[in-house]
Amino acid sequence: MTEVFVGIDVSKATLDVAVVPGGEKWSVTNDPRGISGLVERLKAMRPALVAMEATGGFEYPVAVALRAGGLQASVVNPRQVRDFAKATGRLSKTDEVDALVLAIFAQAIRPPVRSLPDEAARELKALLARRQELVEMTTAEKNRLGTTSSTAVREHIKTHLQWLKGELGGLDRDLEQKVQESPIWREKEDLLKSAPGVGNVLSFTLLAELPELGELDRKQVAALAGVAPFNCDSGTRRGKRVIWGGRAHVRKVLYMATLVATRWNPIIRSFYQRLLAAGKPKKVALTACMHKLLVILNAMIKYKTPWRNPLPQETQS
Repeated sequence: MTEVFVGIDVSKATLDVAVVPGGEKWSVTNDPRGISGLVERLKAMRPALVAMEATGGFEYPVAVALRAGGLQASVVNPRQVRDFAKATGRLSKTDEVDALVLAIFAQAIRPPVRSLPDEAARELKALLARRQELVEMTTAEKNRLGTTSSTAVREHIKTHLQWLKGELGGLDRDLEQKVQESPIWREKEDLLKSAPGVGNVLSFTLLAELPELGELDRKQVAALAGVAPFNCDSGTRRGKRVIWGGRAHVRKVLYMATLVATRWNPIIRSFYQRLLAAGKPKKVALTACMHKLLVILNAMIKYKTPWRNPLPQETQS
């Protein structure tokens, strides 16, 4: 039998669907009734794989319903799909075209079907995103405080900063409570925080946005976080190895934590100083330390082993 692949372009109001082979296309509303009808129609087709892009959460109810209906549904990175579309010469971008591209992408690439975050994980991620918004607002207000000459405006900004400080404190308490409610998260948090330089923000971020930590090998987890160096060679040319892709917010938080670790974590500090002594630029040395710290944390979660010095052999890099 010919395998069937389905692409779903998800928007807030509608779901555009395309099927290959055959080219069948249709749209449904992105609401419980529309999703239910879509699942029943696809169950009759028995597709090998259904692909949709991550769209800021709108895809989650659709993916959950498809999985509950016994269908294989993969949520894929939009950048990968757009690069695939360009590589195959599909430069137009409409909802129908995007759905077809997703179906062809599923047929050609067969992206893996990863586990979906449960409700608690989604709530933790939402709280973390809100915390990041408050941090950015705090930074912006502090910048304004340093530039304004109006006394009245300065008082308004100071009042707002006090409110933001209180909100941040409340969010941190909510995040900690959410983690403590889960025995699995609580155990992982204790393991992560046993490493010098790892605090609340990094541990919350890894739990919410890198749930695969401890389930992948060192190369896979580094690539997923965007700290794996990739070659840039051509012929006899040997270019600089660069990092790119992955989960940008995880990488950003890991960067800040690694800055702290280069001062207070004996293993990371020694590694950082050794790279600098060998003539490596600070940015390169710090990136290598990010990679090393993540590999260590991955091994700690994988083997359920708290931080210890010296490190076990599997964390050496």
